[in-house]
Amino acid sequence: MKNMSSRTHASLLPDNEEETGSGGGSPEADANIKETAVEPPTTTTETSLDKTEAETGEEAAHQARRKKERWALAHIFSSSNNTIIHITDLTGSETIARASGGQTVKADRLKPSPHAAMTAANKAAQEATSKGITGVHIRVRAPGGIKSKNPGPGAQSAIRALSRAGLQIGQIEDVTPMPHDGCRRAGGKRGRRV
Repeated sequence: MKNMSSRTHASLLPDNEEETGSGGGSPEADANIKETAVEPPTTTTETSLDKTEAETGEEAAHQARRKKERWALAHIFSSSNNTIIHITDLTGSETIARASGGQTVKADRLKPSPHAAMTAANKAAQEATSKGITGVHIRVRAPGGIKSKNPGPGAQSAIRALSRAGLQIGQIEDVTPMPHDGCRRAGGKRGRRV
């Protein structure tokens, strides 16, 4: 009987203990055998914990990058008389920065020029970046309605100036109001005679 019990215990032992021998059925040897047979492997749980910690670290870094990004709306009104850049929050209710072509040049005839639009956009972008804005979605608007539906000469240069100032550009959309059979255009039946 002792031989059979020692064989069964030996089959439970790991390879290194089987070679050394357990002493042949003493109670101390039986206690050692039970401890080694019940002990779970620790390496798999440690690696799974390391993976979850690494995943949570990557997620935290991604969220930190997301928190650093602050987006806003850049409303660009461009007509044949002026270019106005108005940067607001995403709801459009809070003004962050605003500038116009008329603030940057002295002559009235230069207000709609691309140069005036660029300097106005740079001024608005610097003010917005100082307040923590990193990117803008752009809404371009012409006078619209019964007036001109095409943006003025300063619209494109204002968009370029915003991107060169270091702001990320998101969506660019045209929000010019279109008439749906509204007011009659001024000028009468025979049009404006010059």
